[in-house]
Amino acid sequence: MGLEFIEGNEAIARAALKAGCSFFAGYPITPASTILQHMIEMLPSKGGIAVQAEDEIASIGFCIGASMAGARAMTATSGPGISLYSENIGLAMIGETPLVIVNVQRQGPATGSATKGADGDIGFTRWVTSGGLPVIALCPATVAEAYALTLHAFNFAERYRTPVFLLSNKEISMTREAVDLDLVAAPEPIERKRPQDGAPALPHEFDRPEEVPAFVDFGGQHVTRFTTSTHDKNAVLTADPEVTQEMIDHYIAKIEAAADDLALFRHDPQAGAETLVISYGVTSRATGIAVRDARSRGAKVSSLVLQTLYPVPEKAIRNAMQGMRRIVVPEMNMGQYRFEIERLAPRDAEVIGVNRMDTTLLSPAEILEGALA
Repeated sequence: MGLEFIEGNEAIARAALKAGCSFFAGYPITPASTILQHMIEMLPSKGGIAVQAEDEIASIGFCIGASMAGARAMTATSGPGISLYSENIGLAMIGETPLVIVNVQRQGPATGSATKGADGDIGFTRWVTSGGLPVIALCPATVAEAYALTLHAFNFAERYRTPVFLLSNKEISMTREAVDLDLVAAPEPIERKRPQDGAPALPHEFDRPEEVPAFVDFGGQHVTRFTTSTHDKNAVLTADPEVTQEMIDHYIAKIEAAADDLALFRHDPQAGAETLVISYGVTSRATGIAVRDARSRGAKVSSLVLQTLYPVPEKAIRNAMQGMRRIVVPEMNMGQYRFEIERLAPRDAEVIGVNRMDTTLLSPAEILEGALA
């Protein structure tokens, strides 16, 4: 395609098509609405289906049904919509349903500022539904990353049979940048594992807790079940405590065992540095300028940019924090991810939050002040 001037939402939609997405459902909500628009315009010509549902609850319900019938499915919304998605996100988890959920974050809480950005859903994403099961959440900083991480999100959803969140932001999704998508480093699509022809299959069959079951499609050669209630490997409802715990252990193990494979990040260390800035999303762009300016002043500062927020890339964070006495965490919220950094930080390290939640971006000068204070 060559160099283009496009917004993050269009990049996400085009990445979904490249990933083989064949079903999309959503409901208009600023600042995610243009994903719905692009999918309605582009997906039918590729042989897929795009639906504007009657509301957010129907949107994710449609996507779960389509995915369980074998489609690669995606939905997109913003903070208020994620609140309405919550119960069905739990259904996708317990049903082991591959699904990509794009959350174009905006200022909250509640309706908040519909046309202003923030990163206020970081903590909510981790604990989005009852049960406390682990989630996979990716966070882009640029239009190019929005494209690449959407492709990763589909692969992770298909490989681990789980909903995967793409946590964008109004500033990324509705800002145009010059980008050549053909030059973006992107993973090859991964197909979900299915039972061998003629082989017996249970919808949640596994031998080891961390094993991802083969996917049994609705309408395929096997009769299968799907339920939102506590169930066994055959999706038959159960109240047996031992079976219940076995299934819960499985949902957790398949994500936690893959934490290193799921960890996407950029580490920019500087020899002799005792200050580390850990950032994610659009704030990492200001962080890059702040780190450059600090180094130009003679300060030694390292940087870690997280593209995977959950499961927390603990190994990468601990490695980057070795020898650090000051760890700065800038966020467009009041410190939601800083809690994860604090629990991993060395005892003799000071963790400093640089926070803003007034609908405006954090500036490089604010981050620089935190790094050099």
